[in-house]
Parts: sequence; structure tokens; C-alpha cells
Amino acid sequence: MEINYTEEDRYYRAKKKVEEIRKFYEHLAVYLLCNPIVIAVNLLTSPGYLYFWYSLFGWGIAIVLHGLKAFGFSPLFNKDWEQRKVKEFIEKEEQAKKTWE
Repeated sequence: MEINYTEEDRYYRAKKKVEEIRKFYEHLAVYLLCNPIVIAVNLLTSPGYLYFWYSLFGWGIAIVLHGLKAFGFSPLFNKDWEQRKVKEFIEKEEQAKKTWE
């Protein structure tokens, strides 16, 4: 099943993709600016217990997942999965119509 997108649709999809990538870079910038502060506060207040690793690791996982999604490397919920689910819902709706007719 080949989908023919109009010029307007292609522009909208490209603009949405650029926005997703921009949001990822903003998220990464906040991560890179905030974590040195967390590290400094940790080392100045309680150098015996290094808790900044929790922030680096936890937030780092979120950054990696956000990057995978923004750049289209999502292994679980990718475009193929979305298309299969859309087709599945359309088929269910058509089946429901047939049973009521």
C-alpha cells in the first residue's frame, strides 16, 4: 500500500520532524547545563555520598530514549507499528459496521 502525500502533507511532516529534533536538542542542553550544578552541589555538601550518579544515569536514559525517538530509531513504537495499528483499527471499525447492518 503506497501512500501519496501532497506537498502540504510532506511539508507538515518535515516541519513536525524538525520540531521533534529541536525539542531533543533543548532537552540535551538542559541536561548538560543542570547536571554540572547537581555534581557541584553534591560534592560541596556531601562528598562522602555521591548521589549525582542517580541524576546522570536516570536522566541520561531519558535523553537516549528521546534521541532515539527524535531521530527515528525507536525500536518499539515506530512508523510501521503505527501503520499496523491504524489498519487494525480501521478493520475493526469496518467489522463493527458489518455486524450492525
